[in-house]
Amino acid sequence: MDRSLITTSIGLDGYKITKQLGVVRGITVRSRSVVGNFAGGIQSLFGGRLSIYVELCENAREEAFQLLMQHAQAMGANAVINMRYDANEVMNGITEVLAYGTAVVVEKA
Repeated sequence: MDRSLITTSIGLDGYKITKQLGVVRGITVRSRSVVGNFAGGIQSLFGGRLSIYVELCENAREEAFQLLMQHAQAMGANAVINMRYDANEVMNGITEVLAYGTAVVVEKA
């Protein structure tokens, strides 16, 4: 699936939606290891950007995004509109990241 055909908008400029296939999602649940949490704790003592946690969040979002694309393709979509992310703490140190949107079939307008 072409990443440029995944948007947070309700439509795609230059394309016509020919079919709506329904909600698609990709979900992952992640935690940082004890060593990662220790390193993050050390970083937080000095303030600023916490690269250990930024990397964890980026990896979780990318995994959820990839799963969203796989789900959309399995439904026969070539695009996803109204895409969003959501994250929730399942328990202390364990976070769920959800990517979701509406799977559609589009063609050039």
